[in-house]
Amino acid sequence: MQIPRLHPDTIEEVKQRADIVDVVSEYVVLRKRGKDFVGLCPFHDEKSPSFTVSQTKQMYYCFGCQAGGNAIKFVMDVGKRSFAEVVLDLARRYQVPVQTLEPEQRQELQRQLSLREQLYEVLASTAQFYQHALRQSAGQKALQYLKSDRILKEETIQQFGLGYAPAGWETVYRYLVDSKHYPVQLVEKAGLIKPRKEGGGYYDVFRDRLMIPIRDIQGRVIGFGGRTLTDEQPKYLNSPETELFSKGKTLFALDHAKSGISQFDQAVVVEGYFDAIALHAAGINNVVASLGTALSLDQVRLVLRYTDSKQLVLNFDADNAGTNAASRAIGEIAELAYMGEVQLKILNIPDGKDADEYLHNHSPEDYRQLLINAPLWLNWQIDQILKDRDLKQPTDFQQVTQSIVKLLKNIVNKDTQNYYISYCAEILSLGDSRLIPLRVENLLTQISPANNTSQPIQIKKKWENNKASQATVTTSDRGLLERAEGLLLRIYLHCPEQRQTILNALEERDLQFSLSHHRFLWQKIIELTIEQVDLISNLQDRYLELAEDLNLVSHLFHLNEKNKKDIMRTPQVVQAAIACMERVMREKRYRHFLELWQETDPEAEPERWQSYYQAFYNEKLQLQELDRQRQFSITDLV
Repeated sequence: MQIPRLHPDTIEEVKQRADIVDVVSEYVVLRKRGKDFVGLCPFHDEKSPSFTVSQTKQMYYCFGCQAGGNAIKFVMDVGKRSFAEVVLDLARRYQVPVQTLEPEQRQELQRQLSLREQLYEVLASTAQFYQHALRQSAGQKALQYLKSDRILKEETIQQFGLGYAPAGWETVYRYLVDSKHYPVQLVEKAGLIKPRKEGGGYYDVFRDRLMIPIRDIQGRVIGFGGRTLTDEQPKYLNSPETELFSKGKTLFALDHAKSGISQFDQAVVVEGYFDAIALHAAGINNVVASLGTALSLDQVRLVLRYTDSKQLVLNFDADNAGTNAASRAIGEIAELAYMGEVQLKILNIPDGKDADEYLHNHSPEDYRQLLINAPLWLNWQIDQILKDRDLKQPTDFQQVTQSIVKLLKNIVNKDTQNYYISYCAEILSLGDSRLIPLRVENLLTQISPANNTSQPIQIKKKWENNKASQATVTTSDRGLLERAEGLLLRIYLHCPEQRQTILNALEERDLQFSLSHHRFLWQKIIELTIEQVDLISNLQDRYLELAEDLNLVSHLFHLNEKNKKDIMRTPQVVQAAIACMERVMREKRYRHFLELWQETDPEAEPERWQSYYQAFYNEKLQLQELDRQRQFSITDLV
């Protein structure tokens, strides 16, 4: 369901009614300390409590990891959930009427919410029915299959709510419609029955199948997977697309795996339901299954919420079919991997086995070792290119080189591309280290043959056309700039009397915030300053609603003792921070014009050569003047 934008009144009322101590206490053991409460932070490991909750301010803050915010932000971070989803859940809990920005959307939203709640109820009732049927005489074949063929213990069968759909054509229909009195249209919308093409009436979608409930991230049943116990095709049948269930946006067992994924900072994706179930039963609980489709961006983003390193391992069969399946299953992830936004690994189990089969004859530790040794997807692709090739044969060498060049061209992240150019050059040198520089040059030439001639012109155009190129800073500049910009933003947030001074200084010197997270925060500050609202509180709400990550700037909303001392010297701090920002900008301009001057031939282009010289010399004079103006270094404040 696409949730319409919530009305600010609804958000505000949820904030007012949702007591933060009440909300946080469900996840953290809090103890009273003075006016506030303290406990162990749920966002990082610690032995001494640094996590504080203020009931008067309705805010939480951790002095260990700098996590902070209100009740909505807390539930978002703990459950890795969206802003609108959390607000709606809290609204239900605290009985807040839901409003949207458009009156006509409100009625539709209420209708959809009501429908979804009814569908959850129908599906939960059906899951209980299937579990009960598994224990009856008709379900003994299915139960025996689970215990003998799949070697599952009773606790695992119950953990995953496995059940059995009886063989009759109308068994579930009669149970839900006749016995439980659910409307037939509701049962149909739940994906459990279908209308007959002839003669009227309905028939069950799942018949004589082992039933596997598919749950959402909160553990609510949203659909089913059914495995045949006969020769009927297909072997596996999933629920159709419904209001609750979308195969391309769901991962099986994520409700069980989310804590394990966070704990191990890694998500493992397998092919089948029973691969995931078997691994969980073996204590490997960071595993989900893909429901038989190529992984979509929605599925990837869903699972990567729980891993900081963004590490994703695909485990598919090692035979040819499995190799092709791995390539297909990667789907839309490829672009993320080429950009370096996901650490994608490929695990092919030896002898063409799947995870379930492997665990019948191997220990969980053996599987964990396979995970450790799993190659990155790019390395795996290179291995596939080299497979059955003899690089000493000219034809094979040429074909391998062409395939490698094609692969390297796809890599968007320059650091990653440079690494793999060296890596592949070493492979192509066949052990002769003297050939590596030549192979690197050949690969570079084939990847971007015109790069060397066009680069100076591109640099110049980029500078002239994009004043915001201030956002690119060197590694040495970044730490200094992070502190200076952060101090300036903190003063603006906590010292209203200094705001106009900061605005004037930035405008007079034509400065912008260079670091992207500071630049975005400044944009929101300006928007809210114009509206003349409670700046810090509304900034946090704005970030939440936009689903932005507060980690990089959340510390700016809070003051510890050292911060308080720093901003007591606000005039000097503002002057030093502004000077620092300007110096970094001018240092970059100086390097830019110096590089252009050095690349220009004074005899062929004397006027351009002189222009670049004057430009970098002027910037040098400005840098010297800035150094004289600064009363103290911004690093003195750290």
